[in-house]
Amino acid sequence: MNSYRSLRIALLGAGSVGSQVARLLLEHADELAARVGAPLELVGIGVRDVDAQRDVDLPRELMTSDLGTLVASADIVVELLGGIEPARTLLLDALASGADVVTANKALVAAHGPELFDAAEILGAQVAYEAAVGGAIPIIRPLEQSLAGDRVTRVMGIVNGTTNFILDRMHTEGSSLADALRVATELGYAEADPTADIEGFDAASKATILASLAFHTSVPGALVHREGITGITDAMVAQAERTGRVLKLVAICERLPGEGGDRVSARVHPVSLPATHPLAAVREAKNAIFVTAEAAGDLMFYGAGAGGPETASAVLGDLVSIARRHVLGGPGAASSTHADLPIAPFGDVLARHELALTVADRPGVLAAVAGLFAEHGVSVESVRQDAREAHASLVLGTHTASEARIASVLDALEAHTDVERIDSVIRLID
Repeated sequence: MNSYRSLRIALLGAGSVGSQVARLLLEHADELAARVGAPLELVGIGVRDVDAQRDVDLPRELMTSDLGTLVASADIVVELLGGIEPARTLLLDALASGADVVTANKALVAAHGPELFDAAEILGAQVAYEAAVGGAIPIIRPLEQSLAGDRVTRVMGIVNGTTNFILDRMHTEGSSLADALRVATELGYAEADPTADIEGFDAASKATILASLAFHTSVPGALVHREGITGITDAMVAQAERTGRVLKLVAICERLPGEGGDRVSARVHPVSLPATHPLAAVREAKNAIFVTAEAAGDLMFYGAGAGGPETASAVLGDLVSIARRHVLGGPGAASSTHADLPIAPFGDVLARHELALTVADRPGVLAAVAGLFAEHGVSVESVRQDAREAHASLVLGTHTASEARIASVLDALEAHTDVERIDSVIRLID
């Protein structure tokens, strides 16, 4: 190993991930130094409460609540606080001082990534965020580096372990959504307030990051369509199973070709997948991301999407990579948004849908309902009808149609006197 000076590492946050990062930095110091070519000196751990209980027994003398002073003393800042502030301000201060940054903060990268990347580029610093999407799964570097010479057309994946665990329990255990959520909370997969997970906010932040990387375009979070799993019912699960399908919450990022040029779509919502689809086999709280590129074809990345040690692995991978750049020299690589493609409205997205309706059980209702689809330019591919007392259940599958046309059909169905209620709407992927 050469005689390069020690690199000063400031760690912000000592929760489940931060405490594991600190532990590994201390326990594996010699091995990491050999990989980097310089010692990695953990100079401090910034926390809100220095006396709080930790998952790992860490040296008390490393703890500090003066995060600003700690950041100012570092060559590399590892941010694991979560949330927007004070993380954003601290990282901007770090970059302004010339320090590099490693973060696992998906919300921050999704909302303020361009601001951080621009600040880093001014001084030739680096922002690394592999752990922000997919936990231990390597997906950021493959999109940013390995596929840099290819043309990615689609990224689709299960990027939230909590919702995948819940839907998996509903399929395999026959649990209700509420019961599955309770188990997820008991096992530590869900937070006390699970809104970010079950309403799709967490997955939408990750979709923002993936779409921006894959298509070299800044994708604002506000333009990512988001639906969670709170509308998934036992009946929807049963219907999927009857047709050999599985329900999953997925993030979909696509390049949409058109006469006026390519556009980008990013969205999060539940889908119904054939049981033979690779994503259908992703169980419990695992994550999986399916990437399609013109030359490379289909690629799948699978593994633990959360967890202290697992996410710490991705954080340390970024830290070693950035530290090696210090030793070898050269500026940090800037994030590319050169394509700057327009964002397609959600209404322009094409998909197949399955709609379950409760209607009046009398002659002519099926024809009337099918006529509503035809009036709005949506072709019906399949129909199943079951009668029960004075009502009938219709399950209609559509050919590919735009989301705008499907929305018009739903409005018409809501207004029709023979339609008692729309029980469910789910998008189909084959």
